[in-house]
Amino acid sequence: MDTDLLRTFLAVARHESFTAAAAELNLVQSTVTSRIKALEKALGTRLLDRLPDGARLTEAGHRTAGHAHAVLDAERRLVEDSASTEPAGEVVVGAPESVCAYRLPRAIAALRRQHPRTTVHLVPAGTSETFRGVLDGRFGLGLILDHAPAPSPLSPRPLGAEPIALVAAPGHPSTREEMTWAKLAEHPYFLLEEGCSYSDDFVRELERRSPIRPQITRFGSIEAARSCVEEGLGLSVLPEIACADALQRGRVEALRPPRPQVPLTLVLDERRWHSPTAEALLRVVEDQEWPG
Repeated sequence: MDTDLLRTFLAVARHESFTAAAAELNLVQSTVTSRIKALEKALGTRLLDRLPDGARLTEAGHRTAGHAHAVLDAERRLVEDSASTEPAGEVVVGAPESVCAYRLPRAIAALRRQHPRTTVHLVPAGTSETFRGVLDGRFGLGLILDHAPAPSPLSPRPLGAEPIALVAAPGHPSTREEMTWAKLAEHPYFLLEEGCSYSDDFVRELERRSPIRPQITRFGSIEAARSCVEEGLGLSVLPEIACADALQRGRVEALRPPRPQVPLTLVLDERRWHSPTAEALLRVVEDQEWPG
């Protein structure tokens, strides 16, 4: 069977959209449609329900997706095992922005020292996207900052716990007195976008403990949120490592009440074959010293 048909099918299943799958695969939409029809004809069953708002897997489609992953895993294993026993090639990792920026570079550097022909691609992703990416094979492995349990059949491997800080600029009104939850709710916040567990947990707690609905601006960038805080525009909740330099230089201050640490967990799908590069990165990540 032409494995391009399987790749196209999995792209449509992942995005629930023929248009988005075509964009990912750099194909015209008519090619995606014809490949899905060819696969359905070859298997003698309908794999996708075409709906006004997208495409959804049928029961047969769900079963086929599992088999398609296995076939493509086998193809990758054949190519990589035949080429070399030394780890070489690429692996994609999904993780929160702070982990990509501040935690994983050290592990990647260690991997490259051991295996110079490897390449790691980091994709900033929240918890749900990381779970989906590992399940559908886009990510060779993922890391999450969250208390959320990994869905079956993913395997979680605890690494540590990330310290989180509630921060403001020196001289900001919040630094001049003891902060209650009601007083905290009076200030504007610059937080990471929804799906960031420690930001979402803080907002829920703030709304639960105060009658005032806080003013919240969401960003997709830690740098943007921290910069707004440094300029005295409001407060933020960030991993301590992401504002360590600003704390040391006195550009921000940590406020009370202190935020709880957030578990840092590695997740992978042990049903799937992992390339030598992915296995080597996994060993390096687990050998690193992590906070908490």
